Amino acid sequence: MLKFTSLGGAGTVTGSKHLLDHDGKRILIDCGLFQGLKNLRELNWQPLPIAPSSINAVVLTHAHLDHSGYLPKLVKDGFHGEIFATDATRDVAELILKDSGYLQEKDAEYANRKGFSKHKPALPLYGLHDAEHALERFSSIPFDKAVQLPAGATLMFRHAGHILGAATADIVWGGKRIIFSGDLGRYGDPVMPDPVPVPEADYIVIESTYGNRIHETGDPTEMLSSVIERTVQRGGTVVIPAFAVGRAQSLLYHLWQLKQAGRLASIPIFLDSPMAISATDLLHAHREDHRLSPEDCDTVCGLATYTRDVEGSKAITASPYPKVVISASGMATGGRILHHLKAFAPDQKNTILFSGFQAAGTRGRAMLQGAREIKIHGQWIPVKAEIADLPALSAHADSDELMRWLSGFNHAPARTFIVHGEAEAAEALRVRIGKDLGWNATVPRQDQAFDL
Repeated sequence: MLKFTSLGGAGTVTGSKHLLDHDGKRILIDCGLFQGLKNLRELNWQPLPIAPSSINAVVLTHAHLDHSGYLPKLVKDGFHGEIFATDATRDVAELILKDSGYLQEKDAEYANRKGFSKHKPALPLYGLHDAEHALERFSSIPFDKAVQLPAGATLMFRHAGHILGAATADIVWGGKRIIFSGDLGRYGDPVMPDPVPVPEADYIVIESTYGNRIHETGDPTEMLSSVIERTVQRGGTVVIPAFAVGRAQSLLYHLWQLKQAGRLASIPIFLDSPMAISATDLLHAHREDHRLSPEDCDTVCGLATYTRDVEGSKAITASPYPKVVISASGMATGGRILHHLKAFAPDQKNTILFSGFQAAGTRGRAMLQGAREIKIHGQWIPVKAEIADLPALSAHADSDELMRWLSGFNHAPARTFIVHGEAEAAEALRVRIGKDLGWNATVPRQDQAFDL
């Protein structure tokens, strides 16, 4: 009997962990950190309901932290199998997991030094060395080629768009074919490829980040230009919290388009994120995984002033001149962006621009919902800057695009499981799948098991 259980990413948009059991063997698809709301983040510290040592293999659809960030903890707690991912995902995961481990160590050290944590001492969930040990367990496999997994299953990756290396996972096990969407990207994205259609499935596990929303139409380059130009006119700085992998590179592309058109000519652009800089370099290493020509890739990657060291980051904050600052993290949950928010959010001439999904409980969601102050490093920071949102720049498929991908299957699956979405988004997609396709769709609860 084949069994499916969501250990995370069920009823929430973070912490994706989906388990397949068959004849005493186990495969985990994605292994993400919970982010956002405190009650979700606390789940990272709870032991998994299964022993990590009992998992035979992990399949990683892409490297974003909410899909990969628990891997060092899984290995630390006893997982000793292989982690299967595309070549680009492995490279991106090296950046993200090392950064995550390093930042957790630094955050714990900072909290202990400043004394604002209620934990004495504050400890990281895992550290840099734990991340390095997890990376030793990776096995890279190509797109569009069926490979055997240790537990007897067959795996094939197809392009999902979204970010560099992102894939849908086609797993055949116990006579059943289960398709995991991972995170699906946009159709017609200028940088990333379209999600590749999948013809057959007995069961589908699909994300629902934007399951209840349609992205606004219009030219995202023009929308970005409008925000920057009005901010510059009042002498302000545009601060963009951006996911270091995917969103930062897409923003550079649109800014390059504006520069090509002779606009924003005198406005300096800073990419203040060592990880985003390294991720941008990976576009050169994995040219087959994106749409940019070698020449355009070189130009886009050379657009911004890169800031790797802390002193350079401080100089950006201290500069009174109008500029565009792209920095991580994308939901303002950590990283250098917090220092820029402390400096620029209190001044009404500046703009904080969001360009990706903001999960519940994050500073990004709070600001989009009108919060007039946010807590950073134990201090309450006033928010007087303009808050802008450009969902047209999102790397996530919207409801129509999720339905377009589902419509590519030749036959209805026995059941579609809707995961990786907040409750309203997941339920809206469930209703739409039933109405438009006539399929049997379910929103699983965390740790709810299903026999397939």
